[in-house]
Amino acid sequence: MRMIDLIIKKRDGGTHTDAELEYIIKGISDGTVPDYQTAAWLMAVKFVGMSEHETAYLTHLMMHSGDTIDLSGIIGKTVDKHSTGGVGDKTSLALGPMVAACGVKVAKMSGRGLGHTGGTLDKLEAIPGVSVSMSREAFIKQVNDIGLAILGQTGALVPADKKLYALRDVTGTVESMPLIAGSIMSKKLASGADTILLDVKFGQGAFMKTLDEARELAKTMVAIGKSLKRDTRAIITDMQQPLGLAIGNILEVKEAIDTLHGHGPSDFVELCLSAGSIMLLQAHAASSLEQARARLIKTIEDGSAFNKLCQMIAAQGGDISYIKQPTKLEVAKNIVEIYAQSDGYIATINALAIGEAAMKLGAGRAKKEDVIDFSAGIVLKKKVADKVACGDIIAYAHTNISDFDDVLEEIKTAFIIQKEPVSAGPIVYEIIE
Repeated sequence: MRMIDLIIKKRDGGTHTDAELEYIIKGISDGTVPDYQTAAWLMAVKFVGMSEHETAYLTHLMMHSGDTIDLSGIIGKTVDKHSTGGVGDKTSLALGPMVAACGVKVAKMSGRGLGHTGGTLDKLEAIPGVSVSMSREAFIKQVNDIGLAILGQTGALVPADKKLYALRDVTGTVESMPLIAGSIMSKKLASGADTILLDVKFGQGAFMKTLDEARELAKTMVAIGKSLKRDTRAIITDMQQPLGLAIGNILEVKEAIDTLHGHGPSDFVELCLSAGSIMLLQAHAASSLEQARARLIKTIEDGSAFNKLCQMIAAQGGDISYIKQPTKLEVAKNIVEIYAQSDGYIATINALAIGEAAMKLGAGRAKKEDVIDFSAGIVLKKKVADKVACGDIIAYAHTNISDFDDVLEEIKTAFIIQKEPVSAGPIVYEIIE
């Protein structure tokens, strides 16, 4: 078997056999297939695509290219949730404790932020003392003891995907549905949870810009999970404006805490309840979505979800006094008001522009090696459909940089105001099962 023949086969519209895919992934993993041939094959896949079976088997091979995590030592069904990334997405910080407070085991592997999207690990590390790395044995013990753990993926997980993604990033082949789906699902499947809920976002602040693209990705990933005998479901959610009000690590931690105290923004609360209800069904902890929602609401009302967050932070070395008194968390030196430029109704808040502005204020990384300012970010005071008068405060910029005038202008222009009233769309558009 030769790689050049497999490149030509895919280029000409062919379908790979399992043996051919095994040859390709083994060669990529061990370096016997050079990068230039891998890049050529990726471009062929980008233009020709893959069958459902090819995509599922590619995912299986990437999943098993390195370590897989055995969670059989955890008592009961384990659940995991993955978001395709967005602006203001602090969902795991509130959703995980809510689901765990219902008696379900949440064993979650998360990532870091890059570009305009935030990462759960960065948000956790904004809390003094928190560690997001631990041994497999410690991870299993923590989930058994308190029902919840969130940590970073190990370097030995899906090494084939790491090589493929690095090449996709520099060869213009990122936007390939089978490659996107295989990359996400190989990591989630290797992480070992019994069930996976995928939060597939669409809109200006998401990787998928349209509802149709998000639906295609969600269906592809659910089909992969099902074919590999894992209970996988998806929700398609809105990212045409930022999620909630807070964008930036400490600001989002505070918003998650507020949510667990019953004071969260309505769109964020609805997303947590919708996602959590499906996770409870997947874990057989509720018999209907209505029953599941009622159980989740009760965890906020009785304080058990907030207590679960405190337990997780303490178990991972964090100082829970910062959770119980979030005013102790670091505050940016400059907090600047941003005003509406006209009367009317908020028609659009460009999530991508807001995310990029938050990154420029210090809240995110333009490159992997960049250092994050945990206190930086943006807090919205108005959302789509809200009525405003010229001069009303629409947002606050939090930053420690001194030259921020250009960024403030970007935030202003992200808000589009029109004279006619506007209706806000739903946060959850579809459920894919």
